[in-house]
Amino acid sequence: MHATVSCQACHANISGYPHPENTATTGREYTLQYKELCQQCHAVQANELMDSAHTKLFEGGNLDTPTCADCHNSHADKAFDKVEDGSLTGASHARIAGICAKCHSTIFEEYATSVHGSGVLIDKNPDVPACTDCHGVHTISGPTGESSFRLTSPNICAKCHTDAAIMDKYGLSTQVMETYIADFHGTTVTLFEKVDPDQQTNMPVCFDCHGVHDIRRADDPEKGLQVKENLLSTCQRCHPDATSNFPDSWLSHYIPSPEHAPLVYYVGLVYKILIPLVLGAMALFILTDIYRKVSRKRKKNGNNGGIEELQPPTPDFSQDSK
Repeated sequence: MHATVSCQACHANISGYPHPENTATTGREYTLQYKELCQQCHAVQANELMDSAHTKLFEGGNLDTPTCADCHNSHADKAFDKVEDGSLTGASHARIAGICAKCHSTIFEEYATSVHGSGVLIDKNPDVPACTDCHGVHTISGPTGESSFRLTSPNICAKCHTDAAIMDKYGLSTQVMETYIADFHGTTVTLFEKVDPDQQTNMPVCFDCHGVHDIRRADDPEKGLQVKENLLSTCQRCHPDATSNFPDSWLSHYIPSPEHAPLVYYVGLVYKILIPLVLGAMALFILTDIYRKVSRKRKKNGNNGGIEELQPPTPDFSQDSK
């Protein structure tokens, strides 16, 4: 990428041979000397880095935090391969995961065994997310313990899992966000995000049930949530008294339909028909009753010429006879 950039554009302090002596005693010290150099050409990316988790760690005294050259090889860096629509190829996704693995080796091992990781590293599938698709590139946020990340994490998953063009290829539901928000778990998280985004919530978000970097296929016998035993143990993390029947109430991320949860669908359909009919019949009954009373009153007033006759009181002679 830097083939058109002259050596002295970066190494401005070196103008002759032999080169002036450098004070750095290690390769790391030398790299840190050039930490601010990249922003001369890459100002936008430098601004994005200002609030990133990496920059905060570096400013906190962790000198092992990655700088530009740790992720982008200064002399041999190449552009990421892209397809016609501008998105990265599967090979580029795998390359990104390899870069992050240099520091995050333990997480990489978990990711490699996940449904996402195997899709990227083995199948080179461009539809599958790599590290930067969830965490960002230069704007990497803090860990999952931060309330803002936790509350907004469902939106990260929704970027792919509500995309019909991607999900239809693999027979996955695109109703995940809709069903999550409709559920009391998601409703609470959504309210927290809108009302008080800095307030932590104990309501589950996607990764509490599905995992973070070790997400498995739904039918995976060890961790897949289509397996009832796995789903039960997941529910029991928050509901320790949950019995074996507890997961039966979960409809997965599908809105009830003739294909998914048909019994629930048809019961709901009956209610949708009966409730308007019953309420409509009650309203009709009340209206007809009102109409009858109004009609009677008008008819009575019409017979009297609109004026009610005053009848003299009937005298009571019972007391006089005593």
